[in-house]
Amino acid sequence: MARDKSDLERFSVTIDRELLAAFDRSIAEKGYATRSAAVSDLVREALIEREVANPDAPAAGAVVMVYDHRRRRLAGELTGRQHRTHHDVIASLHVHLDEGTCLEIIALRGTAGRIRRVADELLSLKGVKHGRFIETAVGKYV
Repeated sequence: MARDKSDLERFSVTIDRELLAAFDRSIAEKGYATRSAAVSDLVREALIEREVANPDAPAAGAVVMVYDHRRRRLAGELTGRQHRTHHDVIASLHVHLDEGTCLEIIALRGTAGRIRRVADELLSLKGVKHGRFIETAVGKYV
C-alpha cells in the first residue's frame, strides 16, 4: 500500500466510454475524490479476494446475523459455538432490535478456511433469519 508519492506508480488504461461514464457515476455516488482512489480499491479488493480463497491464509471477518431470540435453545447454541471456537472468535456485539429479534455481530480471526467454517456453522443455525459473512486478508494489501 502506497505510503507517500514516491511509492506511487502511474499507468494508463483504455476503456469503453460508456463503461467509463458508468464507472464515474458509480464512484461519484460512493464519494471517491478520484478515479485513482476507486481503481486502487478495486484492485485491492480483487487481491484480497484471491488471498482469502487460500484456506490457510491469515484472515479476519465479521458474521452479521439477525435471529429470533425466542427460538428454543438458539441463543445458547450461538453462545456455545462461540465458546467452542474461542480461538477464532475475538469479539461479539449483541443488540436487541425488538422484543423478539436480535442482531449479533461476531468478529473472527484465524485462517480463511477455518473462520469461514465457523461463520457457515453460525449462519446455518435454525432460527437465524438473515446473515452475512464479510472477510478480509490480514496484513496483506490492507
